[in-house]
Parts: sequence; C-alpha cells; structure tokens
Amino acid sequence: MALFGKNKKDDSGAGASLAQELVLPKHVGIIMDGNGRWAKQRGLPRKAGHREGAQTFRTITRYCSQVGIRYLTVYAFSTENWKRPEDEVGALMGLFKSYLKEALEDFQDDDIVVRFIGDKSGFSPELQALMDENEESSKNRPGMVLNIAMNYGSRDEIVRAVKNICAKVEAGSLRAADVTEQLVADHLYTAGQPDPDLIIRPSGEYRISNFMLWQSAYTEFVIMNKLWPDFTKADLDEALRIYASRNRRYGGV
Repeated sequence: MALFGKNKKDDSGAGASLAQELVLPKHVGIIMDGNGRWAKQRGLPRKAGHREGAQTFRTITRYCSQVGIRYLTVYAFSTENWKRPEDEVGALMGLFKSYLKEALEDFQDDDIVVRFIGDKSGFSPELQALMDENEESSKNRPGMVLNIAMNYGSRDEIVRAVKNICAKVEAGSLRAADVTEQLVADHLYTAGQPDPDLIIRPSGEYRISNFMLWQSAYTEFVIMNKLWPDFTKADLDEALRIYASRNRRYGGV
C-alpha cells in the first residue's frame, strides 16, 4: 500500500468531463494495493512497484482534485506493513523521505491540503519533522484535503480514541454518559471530516485491511481487478460511475 516517488505519470484514457457530470462523493478512500505483485509479474524488485505506484498516486490525487472531490484518503503504510522484509521497509522509508522533501512544493499549484493520519511516532524524527512541515505549509490552501495514512491501522485509531476519552472521564472533564458516536468520531484522526462515501480497492482483493473501520459503516465499496500501478483516470471514472448508480439508503427503505 505504499506510495511516493519522483516522477509524474499521466494517461489519456480519462476525461474530467465525465466525472463532473456525475453525483460525486465528497470523500473518497483508496486502498492502494498491488505494487508488489505488479513488480513480481515483471521480474522486478518490490521497490520498483512502489515507485511505479507512487506515480499513479500523484496522477490520481491531482485528478480527484480537478474533478471536485473534497476529501481523499489514501492508505500508504499500515501498522502491519512493518512486518515486511527489512530491506523493503528500508526502501519505503527512503521513498517517503524523498517524497516529503519534494512535497513541500508538490500539489502547491493544485491548492491541495496535505494531512497525515496515523501514529507518526513510529517514524524517524526526520520523517516526523517533514510531515509536520508539509502539514503546516499546506494548511491554508483552499483545495482538496489529502489524508495520507501512514503507520495507520483503524483498530489502533479506535483504541487511541477510546483511551483519550477515558482519560477525560478520569480527569472529570467528561462523563461516561456524555460518550456518543459523535464524540468517538471527534477523537479519530479524521475528526471534522465527512465519512468516506466511496472506498476503492484495486488489485481484486475483497478485504478492508484495517482501513477506516469506524468511518466506513455506510460507505460504498468498489473492488477493481487491476493492480495499483496500472490504475488510471479511466478506472477512477468507472468507480465514480458505479458509485453514482447506487441507491444509498443508510439502513432505511
């Protein structure tokens, strides 16, 4: 699920006009899956797949901003990804570092707000500082909010929220009776943002993989049988078309 890289990738198979005609979701989540398998199919090291996936990430992020998506959350590095081979994790950290330095100017012309969700403390002080700098430099931009989930796991996020609420109850600033669904939501990394309307998972896997469990209670899911590095604007248009065709009832009739 990792991203980031230096080169920008574009494709001609998608048109913003199609997406603009649809009823768009306000918030889209993407589980960027399949980088390793993409590389393996080509006899390349896994880090080559991550680099290619990074280019797709930039293309799709800009396209989401252009067509009018207000919030985009991408799954970049999960709490479980630390279990991968040491050399792969090391390569990913190097990609993150390179990207974060470049990202101080990247997306500036697109007016994209960059936020990182997840436990930053798991990363090196240098990476943490670069994340903070990116958030600070982009926070007043008027465009789409891009949430990059790094060292993120939804169960960890929920446990963190519960602990913070419990601490307030123990301190006497909150009563147990005051705990509501909204209060829990207010203690998640995505506090103040709408829940995702649509989550897209490329690669054909039918799993949520510990991604936005609380927030996705009524989210529409679209599974696409294409590895993330091969994902195009046309594929995003197709996912948006599928979303627009569905009748969201939220448990009603």
